Amino acid sequence: MSAAEQRARPEAVVVHEVLEQPVSLRKRVVTGALLVLVGAVTVVGWGLGAGAGDATFAFGGGTAVRLPDLTLPATATAVLLGAVVVVLGLFQLVRGFRARRGPLLVGAAVAAFMVSFLCWAMSGGEASSIDVVQLLRQTLFLATPLILGALAGVLGERSGVVNVAIEGQLLTGAFTAALVGTLAGSLGAGVVGGVLSGALVGWLLAVFAIRYRVNQVILGVVLNAAALGFTGWAYKALMQSDTERFNAPGQLQTLPIPVLSDIPVLGPLLFEANVVVYVMYALVVALQVVLFRTRWGLRTRAVGEHPKAAATLGVPVLRIRYVNVVVAGGIAGLGGAFLSVGTIGPFTENMSAGKGFIALAAVIFGRWTPKGAVAASLLFGFFAALQTLVGVLPYGSSVPSSFLSALPYLATLFAVAGFVGRVRPPAASGEPYPA
Repeated sequence: MSAAEQRARPEAVVVHEVLEQPVSLRKRVVTGALLVLVGAVTVVGWGLGAGAGDATFAFGGGTAVRLPDLTLPATATAVLLGAVVVVLGLFQLVRGFRARRGPLLVGAAVAAFMVSFLCWAMSGGEASSIDVVQLLRQTLFLATPLILGALAGVLGERSGVVNVAIEGQLLTGAFTAALVGTLAGSLGAGVVGGVLSGALVGWLLAVFAIRYRVNQVILGVVLNAAALGFTGWAYKALMQSDTERFNAPGQLQTLPIPVLSDIPVLGPLLFEANVVVYVMYALVVALQVVLFRTRWGLRTRAVGEHPKAAATLGVPVLRIRYVNVVVAGGIAGLGGAFLSVGTIGPFTENMSAGKGFIALAAVIFGRWTPKGAVAASLLFGFFAALQTLVGVLPYGSSVPSSFLSALPYLATLFAVAGFVGRVRPPAASGEPYPA
């Protein structure tokens, strides 16, 4: 394409693509050793340490058509899965998998580890079982605000702005949704209010980060602190003193989708939710398509990688950053609305409880892509759901809940360190651009 054609078509900015490089010997050895270690722990801890009983995985979920239960010998299943992970680790040590297969490798190891753990937890008693559908429903429920927060983080960083203020956007979204929903007597108005309040925090982030070029990490921390202080003060001043008037919005009802909700397993899992969850589905697909299949997405990625090069071809760098950061704030605000009116209804002080920072970890673990961030958020949600489940299982009560909550963070550290493949943020993320 000639220079004249490039000037006429600014969308022709070519975003830098990194060719896949062979995995270095150090990373290959470390990754292989970790897989062997995980496999050994699975074999010895969950396999040989299991009781004599079986593990039963039920697939109920309340549909008319019920799948048969799956009963497995706990010890044999855990030993077999652990051995598979050990073999994968040894292959990684000897020859090595391609870098692009790193996430699949880690996913297989995590899946084998968790199935083995559940077999071990159920093996210590009689007639012990887990309803897989209910576990996955709880996973999706707990992951929804994380997914929305992670989508906001992906959109911001792809535009070149680090959104550390996701926590504050979730918190203000939850507070405003409950307050507006109560005052207006409409849950829909509450959700819209949550979105707008998150967008307002996003606008503040955009103004100070883009126009005044304030350090984005420090700015995000300040906005989080401001959101926590304001919502805490308003909660005590208004909501606690007169709950019926200011903090009784009600709760969004579940809206089963006809026909789809009757599909075994997938029906109750995906199609029996409230409207925020359905909007989340649409946002995940839309953001993935927009970022990688449209002109705006190409310009966004160009702005996040090489803003100067994009500007020379006529791309409005600052405008794209402003729009995307404000939209990202609105998406996180929707996640905050889910925390209040989408779950329990009323707002409680510090309701987000660090979920914004977990969403940031999901952005990194998901390699700054919408689908990757969703997968990472679901992983965090799964471990959170598992914490409430294992306590009622025969062996599960002996496992500290902090052990399960720490596992996804360890996986994130390995991802950031590059042990599961190259992890590179957008080149201009966090870098101010001259106005």
